Amino acid sequence: MVVKVYGPDYASPKRVLVCLVEKGIEFKTVPVDLMKGENRDPEFLKLQPFGELPVIQDGDFTLFESRAIIRYYAEKYKHQGTELLGKSIEERGLIEQWIEVEAHSYHPPLYSLVMQVIFHPLLGLPQDEDLIAKSEAKLAKVLDVYEERLGRSKYLAGDEFSLADLSHIPFTHLLVTKVGKERLIRERKHVSTWWDAISSRPSWKKVSQL
Repeated sequence: MVVKVYGPDYASPKRVLVCLVEKGIEFKTVPVDLMKGENRDPEFLKLQPFGELPVIQDGDFTLFESRAIIRYYAEKYKHQGTELLGKSIEERGLIEQWIEVEAHSYHPPLYSLVMQVIFHPLLGLPQDEDLIAKSEAKLAKVLDVYEERLGRSKYLAGDEFSLADLSHIPFTHLLVTKVGKERLIRERKHVSTWWDAISSRPSWKKVSQL
């Protein structure tokens, strides 16, 4: 069964694609152009009533929200490809912890930066310099916590790559390459080493070219 992934051009769908590649799952992508409002088409809203990306169709099963999707595939194909959920309940707990940190502490200020710096100019909207500064400061504080953690383990949840790390890749890539805030990563020795490790994985190299 080939998995259908809607919206591959954007960071959240790429989170899903990296997981599928790590797991060796065959997929095909379906473009959805947000700038043209294709996410508001009635047919798309039948799949995702909030008009957001990504959405997957796995046979007759439809699922949205990228973190839910990567958990689903990591569990469904637990014994295939890269082990992404840990080998014990304790490892699973740490992985889930850091996925939650990414979702609720790391992602919000980073998403704000991405919207202000990348998308507002594309939409002809003014940039809020105060919000940019506040978002950068919030993200820096989160990265200080990461720096301490990554001084004790190679990856966020331990010494093995997991969903906790994978979930960070697409938006951090935008931070480094498009937002112009690479120094937030490079100023922190352990965070910088971690980013080099996760961003150089073959799965991301493949997905980043899609």
